[in-house]
Amino acid sequence: MIIIKDYLNLLDQLRDGTISELVVTPDEFMAFQPVLMDFPDRKLIIGEAGREGKVVYRFEHNENGTN
Repeated sequence: MIIIKDYLNLLDQLRDGTISELVVTPDEFMAFQPVLMDFPDRKLIIGEAGREGKVVYRFEHNENGTN
């Protein structure tokens, strides 16, 4: 069974602080990457490589508390 995630919604939640991180597996990356590239705040989305090819994405809030 294939589950299709709403990556745009998940990125919005990440930016808004509803979720603290988004984990993307290698199998999901090809669907996720174009959505990330079109995301307006993509430069504030930081990915950290993990084990087995998983990447954990977090939103970097700037120092003055905005974004």
